[in-house]
Amino acid sequence: MSRYTGPSWKISRRLKYSTLESGKELRKRAYPPGQHGTRRSKLSEYALQLQEKQKVRFTYGMSEKQFKKFFTLARKMKGKQGYNFLILLESRLDNMVYRMGLAVTRRQARQLVTHGHITVDGKKNNIPSYIVKPGQTIGVKESSRNLTIIREALESLEHKRPYVTFDESTMTGQYVRYPEREEFLPEIKENLIVEFYNR
Repeated sequence: MSRYTGPSWKISRRLKYSTLESGKELRKRAYPPGQHGTRRSKLSEYALQLQEKQKVRFTYGMSEKQFKKFFTLARKMKGKQGYNFLILLESRLDNMVYRMGLAVTRRQARQLVTHGHITVDGKKNNIPSYIVKPGQTIGVKESSRNLTIIREALESLEHKRPYVTFDESTMTGQYVRYPEREEFLPEIKENLIVEFYNR
C-alpha cells in the first residue's frame, strides 16, 4: 500500500484524532465523514489496535511497508519497544524539519527535504526517512533561506518543542535530545500498536 496523499481532514475525522496535531479538523465537524457518519458501533479489540496504528501512520505520513520497517527496527533496540518505535518516527528528518517550524505540516516538510532545501551537519540531505541523531544540526540551504513557505511557517509557529532548537539568524537548528514520552503524541497508546504487530 502506497503513502496516503488524499485529504487529511477526512482521515482525522474518521479516526477522531487530529493527525495534523492542530485540532482544527475536529473543531468544525467532530463526527466521522460520510452519509452515516454519526453512527458508531462498539469497536472490537482488533479494531482499536488497528485504529491506534492508523493514527500514528497517518500522523507521520508513511506507507504501511515503511511503517512496519520502523517497527522492526524498534524491536532490535533495548528498552520499551513502543517508546523506541515512536522515538524512531519522531527522529525522522521530515518530522524534525516540521518540529523546528520550517514547515506548517509534515507533508510540506517532506517536500522541502525531497527538493533538496535541507542540510544535515552542513551536507544536503533529501531523504525524508533519514533518522536524525541527537546532537546533529539541521539547516536550510543558503539558496533556499528566503523561500516564502519557510518564512511563513516560522511566523506562524505557535510553540517550539523543548528537544529541538532553531536559530532564525543562522537558519540552523539542532536535535538536542530524545524527547520524553509525555512531550509528543500524548493521546497515543503505543502498547496497542505493539499488540497489533505482535498478534
